[in-house]
This record gives sequence, C-alpha cells and structure tokens, in this order.
Amino acid sequence: QVQLVESGGGLVQAGGSLRLSCAASGSILSINDMGWYRQAPGKQRELVAAISSGGSTNYADSVKGRFTISRDNAKNTVYLQMNSLKPEDTGVYYCHADVTTIVTMFPFPYWGQGTQVTVSS
Repeated sequence: QVQLVESGGGLVQAGGSLRLSCAASGSILSINDMGWYRQAPGKQRELVAAISSGGSTNYADSVKGRFTISRDNAKNTVYLQMNSLKPEDTGVYYCHADVTTIVTMFPFPYWGQGTQVTVSS
C-alpha cells in the first residue's frame, strides 16, 4: 500500500509564492514519473508539471517560467515551487506518482487526496 501525502497549499495573494510537497510512503522499490495535476472550478483536470526519475521535466504552457518541479529521490518526495501566482492558478492540486512496490513488482499509478490552492487578486 502506497500513500501520497500533499502539503503546502493555502491562500495567497496574486504575485505571491507557494511550495507544494508530496511524500510517498509504503513498501516502495522505485518511483518512475511524478507530477502535479490541478482542477480549477469549471475546468477539466490538467497536467501542471511532471518529472521523470532521470530529472526530465514537462510543464503546462500556462505555468512555464513561473513554476518549477523537482524531486528528492532519497525522500520519495516531489515538490512544486509556484511563483508569481495568478488567480487563474486557483484549484485543487493533486500529486501523482508511478510506483513499484514489493507486492506489485511493476509500476502502478497512485494519487494524493489533493490540496487546495487559492490565489486572490
């Protein structure tokens, strides 16, 4: 059983910054891709940023230059540094990770419960 626990969300004014963290725990052998998704009011869930085990990154066009995704493999943790936040960044942010455990012996997708990010103007 793998759990992804997110933290760092909250209320911030436009132009401010937040750093989201997501720590994976359980009988983990390895973690492949990790990423952050968000769902804004009235919109579909979208990929915000992703990072591979080798450090390759991918960002949504709307956050390029403002957000940075990183990971600490020793801690099984992925981060999302969000700078110059805009009201349109508001939404529930979900952590995702492809995890291989001692039970499955193959990568399986896991999701966090989500953390609310609200940006006021």
